[in-house]
Amino acid sequence: MKELVKSEIFKVLGRDFVLEKPKDISLAHYATPLAFSLAKELKKSPVAIANELALKFQDSKIFSVSAVNGYLNFRLNGEFLNKISTDALKNGTDFAKGEIKNEKIFIEYISANPTGPLHIGHVRGAVYGNILDIVGRYLGYEIATEYYINDAGNQIDLLGTSISLAAKELLFGESVEYPESYYRGEYLVQIAKDALAKFGKEIFYDESRNLELAEFGKDEVIKIIKKDLNDVGINIQSWASEKSLYSGLEATINKLKISGQMYEKDGATYIASSKLGDDNDRVVIRDDARPTYLAGDIIYHNAKFEKNYDKYINIWGADHHGYIARLKAAIHFLGYDESRLEVILMQMVSLLKDGKPFKMSKRAGTYVLMSEIAEEIGAEALRFMFISKSNTSPLEFDLNSVKANDNTNPIFYINYAHARVNQIFAKANKSVNDVINADLNVLDDSAKNLLYQAITLNEVLEDAFSSRGLYKIADFLKALSANFHKFYNENRIIGSENEDALLKLFGVVALSIRTALKLMGIVAKERMLKDE
Repeated sequence: MKELVKSEIFKVLGRDFVLEKPKDISLAHYATPLAFSLAKELKKSPVAIANELALKFQDSKIFSVSAVNGYLNFRLNGEFLNKISTDALKNGTDFAKGEIKNEKIFIEYISANPTGPLHIGHVRGAVYGNILDIVGRYLGYEIATEYYINDAGNQIDLLGTSISLAAKELLFGESVEYPESYYRGEYLVQIAKDALAKFGKEIFYDESRNLELAEFGKDEVIKIIKKDLNDVGINIQSWASEKSLYSGLEATINKLKISGQMYEKDGATYIASSKLGDDNDRVVIRDDARPTYLAGDIIYHNAKFEKNYDKYINIWGADHHGYIARLKAAIHFLGYDESRLEVILMQMVSLLKDGKPFKMSKRAGTYVLMSEIAEEIGAEALRFMFISKSNTSPLEFDLNSVKANDNTNPIFYINYAHARVNQIFAKANKSVNDVINADLNVLDDSAKNLLYQAITLNEVLEDAFSSRGLYKIADFLKALSANFHKFYNENRIIGSENEDALLKLFGVVALSIRTALKLMGIVAKERMLKDE
């Protein structure tokens, strides 16, 4: 809608301009400060210029225009709002879709080591990545998603050792001596039981078969991870194995060497990443010929860039911040445009219950599991809360706050708005189809402002996606629901003179809520205990 308004304004002004959305929509739906940028050119005051420009819009059939303190303010008229609303109700949850974009995006997210179930440190990135994918597709982008399985290196060997130790102690009742580093948790016991059934007891005692046990354990952990993700509505298109990519190590290193930014020192192979913003040059191949973790990432990103997407997005934990420069340097030296890689960092999450830190269970070993949080508050509450604040800020919330059936719970408050609309239609004994042709011109400004807010969902989504600020969708839902409840409490609906127009307005509000929740992976409630 904003682009349509902008094009109509351009037809009159004939020049580029900035179109803003005032914070207070009672003043205007859109505004432009164009007069201020023209003041020097025209040698007039912004106020005088704005007054002159406003006169050019007298015949507009879309909006009324006023000049206020040098700004041009645009208010959409009832006829235009009515048409947009009718079209929205006919299109259902597709009403806010974007046009097909000529941009392909590759999103890699979560990518936790396959050595244990997903824990709280992974949840925020998992939910964020999934909703970024859903919203992007809805807006017309071509998107691929992938989980990079870090299944090479010492952590996989350690998984095999940890399974053996868990079997000896907890299945066979032996006294074992644990190393300084090992994996722990109830999931290892189940994997050990499955390994015992498949391989027999001897696999836990034969060190030469540790890798075989580790690979079995890795596959079982990946099954757990996939189930935990599926339980909260997250499905990733492809899963890339780090181990399988190492066949391309030599070719990738040779490709890097062509850049002239690789060198040997003390038997190790370095990449000159400090030339492109890294703190130090980094080892890619150790002096004993073993590739580093960075080498694996370079191979992986070379494989990704060969797929020729327009944009590559990696969603990482905030503790990986220092890793960005060295990886981008490697991408540049491989001959790619490193600006096509965007790294989004997820800040830490703190969970409370009754105001106290939420404690881990024995199933996790050392972490609060993703599955535990989902069991505690439900998948939909998990999805909403983990997207409700900017990823650039730490997130802290009390689990009980999303279980309350009152207005302190934002999910309840939003769902209650949707369910309330359904109840109002039921009381009126009407459906949306019965009122779809009602004329919204008869509504007052407060009603039109609520309507305008509801039909701006596409603008909210485009902004949330392009800025990567997905929390803006949650903010939109909270604000729209609050304004709906306020309007409902202040106005008579059933039996009023404009009942059909008001019901049509409420139908659009409910549609907007239902659509936004759907894009967050949440099904809007049709009825609630607090229905009136």
